[in-house]
Amino acid sequence: MKRVYVKEEVCVGCRLCEVYCITSHSKYKDVLKAYKLEPQRPTPRIVIEENRPVSFSLQCRHCDDAPCVKSCITGAMQKDPSTGVVTCDTDKCVGCWTCVLVCEFGAIIRDVNNKVASKCDLCAEAGEPACVKNCPNEALVYSEGGISV
Repeated sequence: MKRVYVKEEVCVGCRLCEVYCITSHSKYKDVLKAYKLEPQRPTPRIVIEENRPVSFSLQCRHCDDAPCVKSCITGAMQKDPSTGVVTCDTDKCVGCWTCVLVCEFGAIIRDVNNKVASKCDLCAEAGEPACVKNCPNEALVYSEGGISV
């Protein structure tokens, strides 16, 4: 399955991946409208780690044996058997944060506005993750076999 991989040697911590993640999951799908007009801006589904000189974005790894899916008490965390993409059904999520606790990568975020778990869905509706598409340094790669250095 395709995943997002990070080339931390070229990431400058600009956070544009975060901006476009928010935009991609916004009502308007427009940067200015997402930031200026939406009453509740979406939570970014990525985590930016920054400790100069190293910086990188962290997204869900869509694990083969996803502990978040196994630990979810409501069945909100689901893994699509055909694509391998792990998603969170926010209508089922009760905000118990069990998935946050068991994620080995720290890639599941607490959406405190809506009191639900939030995680990368690989922008499934768009076909290509917005973070990858808009990274100015191509520090993010969407591929099946990782990245070559």
